[in-house]
Amino acid sequence: MDRVLFDDLKDILGERISFSESVRNNYAKGEDAYDPILPKAVLFPNDNDELSKILKICNKLKLPVTAYGTGTSLEGHVVGNNEGVTISLENFNKIISINEEDFDCRVQANVTREKLNETLKDKGVFFPIDPGANAALGGMAACSASGTMAVRYGTMRTAVLGLTVVMANGDIIKTGSRAKKTSAGYNLTNLFVGSEGTLGIITEVHLRLSPIPESIMSAVCQFPDLDSAVITAQEIIQYGIPIARVELLNKDQMDISIKYSKLENLEILPTLFYEFHGSENANNESIEIVKEISKNNNGSEFKWAANTEERNKIWKARHNVYYSVKAQGDNVRVYATDVCVPISNIVECIKFAENELQGTGLKAPMVGHVGDGNFHVTIVYDPNKENEYNYIRDFSNKLIDKALELEGTITGEHGIGLQKKEYLLKEHSDNIPLMKLIKKSFDPNNILNPGKIFDI
Repeated sequence: MDRVLFDDLKDILGERISFSESVRNNYAKGEDAYDPILPKAVLFPNDNDELSKILKICNKLKLPVTAYGTGTSLEGHVVGNNEGVTISLENFNKIISINEEDFDCRVQANVTREKLNETLKDKGVFFPIDPGANAALGGMAACSASGTMAVRYGTMRTAVLGLTVVMANGDIIKTGSRAKKTSAGYNLTNLFVGSEGTLGIITEVHLRLSPIPESIMSAVCQFPDLDSAVITAQEIIQYGIPIARVELLNKDQMDISIKYSKLENLEILPTLFYEFHGSENANNESIEIVKEISKNNNGSEFKWAANTEERNKIWKARHNVYYSVKAQGDNVRVYATDVCVPISNIVECIKFAENELQGTGLKAPMVGHVGDGNFHVTIVYDPNKENEYNYIRDFSNKLIDKALELEGTITGEHGIGLQKKEYLLKEHSDNIPLMKLIKKSFDPNNILNPGKIFDI
């Protein structure tokens, strides 16, 4: 089968197929804690028609297929399959159209958010969904990413207006339209958003854009303890302040970030990063209220970013959290997890996590999009010490149970992949049969990213 298969694929791709071990290793996993699993080959199609032909062949032979973008996922979404092939989407890297007057654009799947915003910067619009990593927009849609500005601008589920998807059988479909609303049939767009490459391979994304704010102001506020910081964030949201970002870094993370990102004039204390978007007058009104709330919770004086360079430095430090943690040792791995709970329960959930980690000897940096109830725990461990991983997994189990107890979800933005499959059964046990039925309808031979989200 391999010889016939690869002869057929070579007819489509020519030299854009690799059997090299080093190449296969490069496309064998994301930024997760899993060992890489090397596929039989890595394919590099140029367009939808080539991808369609590839999937027709793979579907006929029941050959597993894993789609790969920039590989920034954290839950094992793109771990390879040694019985199948990985399809790199790196050639799907074009910005197709920008309609700044209508606040929308269409891009190919491997355009990154940074590339898009660099292109948009002179057009008065920007794409606000910001997960931190310079992820590909197709992957962000596939994992339903969100990030630091979700509290103001929403998530990929609200940002994606339509998709081009290549199905398991090779059919090419388009969902949505450029209209800002529709009541035409089922919402297939949102069905594919968050499907993690298990229902079809996203090749184009139609996105909602936002106007660049007249005024952008960023500040840092530090607190004597974690409770005070989290309560402050909670009250800001409950007061209805239209803040663009309110990000939490706990004491452990600040210790790491100060050193890694060379942050100056900050202490190793729980910290909130604020950002305000709007007119200058509106921002000033919001700032005064946030200052008062922060002060009432023993927050420090605000340390303001004096210019764009300083503002970028603050947010780069936040975006580099994962890499700063990973840099804590040689040959270490990082276990990253997230949960999301109603904002009224965020204090209890974070306190629970902090208490569970005390006395373990493990450094457990925490960061959070606390404005929408979502936070992350990122733990460094030695893969050669099985007891460390077992403890971390036990902690993760307890955190998941707590989040569900507090009427939250097992993941706010990481997705399921491999790592959270058992947790999905806890949250949506009644819905799994229906999810599997949808999967079987779209992909009856189970070739698309098999084993991810749930097992068939």
